[in-house]
Order: sequence, then structure tokens, then C-alpha cells
Amino acid sequence: MISHFQIKPLYKNSQLPGWHLSFFFKGQSIKATYHKDGKIEFDDSTFSPEEIVQVEKQIHELMLFHVYE
Repeated sequence: MISHFQIKPLYKNSQLPGWHLSFFFKGQSIKATYHKDGKIEFDDSTFSPEEIVQVEKQIHELMLFHVYE
């Protein structure tokens, strides 16, 4: 489960879509970039394929709540 989820705009002009993400997953600090098309790029992580699916689903739900609502 994701905890301590934080987002920052990717660009100075916050009207442009794209965000820097940081959060903890299983006690590990993770940083990622969320692009306007919904693609998520993880900076440096060692997720299993099952964990990637789980984490991406949780991120999309959090982005809906924090950004798109």
C-alpha cells in the first residue's frame, strides 16, 4: 500500500499536465513522473511485475482524487 503520497507540478506553469510523485511503498521511498497521458516512469525501483500493476492502479486512483477532481 502507498503511503505519504506527494505530488508537485512537473512544469513551472502548473496549467501544463505532468507531475513529480514521491511516496513510500513497503517501507521504500519511491520517486516517479506522471505524464499527461497517464504513463508513469519510476526513477529507480525494483518492483515485481505484480507490484507494478498494484502500484500503478493505486497511483491512478490517487491522481484522480488529488488532481482531476
